[in-house]
Amino acid sequence: MKKPAPLLVYTVLRLLAFFVPLAILWFFFPIFREFWWLAAIFAALIGASISMLFLRTPLSDASARLHERRQGKVSGQQADADAEDELVDRSPDERP
Repeated sequence: MKKPAPLLVYTVLRLLAFFVPLAILWFFFPIFREFWWLAAIFAALIGASISMLFLRTPLSDASARLHERRQGKVSGQQADADAEDELVDRSPDERP
């Protein structure tokens, strides 16, 4: 079975770390039904804390994947820049 994309896994876990505390605050604490913005702030703080404590590995995997993709694009751009530099460095009578 194909392994899911690390960025997708991290995103879903991060969203769950926000929405689960938000739902708990709304359903179990009636005051937060009136002050929804306060529930959102608390859920964001709780979600950030959960992600810092428990989501280090998915974050590292997602960061490594982004770095690999970025390096692939950079090396392609670098090869193109090297070819352009080589063409510019040639003498005028050697150019095609």
